[in-house]
Amino acid sequence: MYLADRSAPEGAKTAPDGGPVRAPAVAPTVLALGAVSMITDISSEMVTAVLPLYLIAGLGLSPLGFGALDGVYNGVSALVQLTGGHLADRVRNHKLIAGIGYGLSALCKPLLLFAHSLGPISVILTLERTGKGLRTAPRDALISLSTPPELQGRAFGVHRAMDTTGALLGPLAAFLILSLTVDGYDAVFGVSACVAVLGVVVLMLFVPSGGDPRPTPPAAAAKATAATARDADRPAPVRLRDALGLLRLPRLRNLAICAVLLGLTTVSDAFVYLLLQRRTGIGDQWFPLMPLGTAAVFLLLAVPAGALADRIGRRTVFLTGHALLLAGYALLLRAPAWPALPFLVLALHGMFYAATDGVLPAAVAATVPGELRATGMALVGTGQALARFGCSLAFGAAWTLWGTGPALAAAAAGLLCCAAVAGFVLRPAAPQDT
Repeated sequence: MYLADRSAPEGAKTAPDGGPVRAPAVAPTVLALGAVSMITDISSEMVTAVLPLYLIAGLGLSPLGFGALDGVYNGVSALVQLTGGHLADRVRNHKLIAGIGYGLSALCKPLLLFAHSLGPISVILTLERTGKGLRTAPRDALISLSTPPELQGRAFGVHRAMDTTGALLGPLAAFLILSLTVDGYDAVFGVSACVAVLGVVVLMLFVPSGGDPRPTPPAAAAKATAATARDADRPAPVRLRDALGLLRLPRLRNLAICAVLLGLTTVSDAFVYLLLQRRTGIGDQWFPLMPLGTAAVFLLLAVPAGALADRIGRRTVFLTGHALLLAGYALLLRAPAWPALPFLVLALHGMFYAATDGVLPAAVAATVPGELRATGMALVGTGQALARFGCSLAFGAAWTLWGTGPALAAAAAGLLCCAAVAGFVLRPAAPQDT
């Protein structure tokens, strides 16, 4: 998707041996945002881990009803992503918009303590996902703008690994709380609210507002000063027309199309865990631990997968991830109920996320100019999330009408076809674009 220029830029500092000074492999901004995401994900995954069981077993929600709620849970975030990305580029303050999103999500967590019916819970989850939608694109833009192009995959891998550490600890915390308390669900929601507030505090204190904290060469600094003066005289905010014009970029448009196609056949995590529980007979008390398997594999492989994508091409790694997901579907459909089946399915599920979750934004970053980076990421992320919203609705309906087997078989067949189309659409334009 790009050619890495390893020569030293004009004006760059040199080491005593005459070579260029090597920049850190991971920028401080990436590490700070990783810490924020880790803390926030502990809070979010505590709720997410118990939510399917709470709604279906506790409130008696049908699979179709849960599919609708899960789709809304992700669909609202998708729609708001466009707003968050555009606002961040328009006001040129990615940290501000991301902070508003993190803050809104944190405010919603304690409200779950007072909601014990489907209606209020739906409203609270909608508001919480609104916060997620606002913060996602500005956060990813900060990561991208802090990182050289040839290290984008590694940077997103490091961030996703730290984020996934939170996804690993959140369900574990929920499991321990449910095991030790009488009124377990309310205790989970209360602790989750406290952790979410901590994430907002870390964002405010440790994440810089600028995108690239690396030293600027003198010549570039002079140009930047002159550009700043011109901007002060003639401010040029990002317009909505500029944002929509991004879809005229062929590579970005192709990435968006493929993200939508593959999202339409990506079954929600909650459904994967419910299917696995029904297939293997895992007890309800162990259900909150299922996301740990996915998160553990994701944590181990996120950075290697990102680095591999930088080396051999993001298209190859991204499509391989969906092939691994297809293998997981096949095991759920046809494999005998081996004792090892849960571990195999969760391992493939985690490998899928390691090969796709950070690789896609890294690919988008290589196609979008810096001043519209958040908007471009929001366009692709929104398309993918809306497609997964549709998949949740369709899969919930198919489960209710036909049962789990036919529903999953349809999803697997669709994934196979869409992956083939995506492989054609994303075919490399140059040898290094594989």
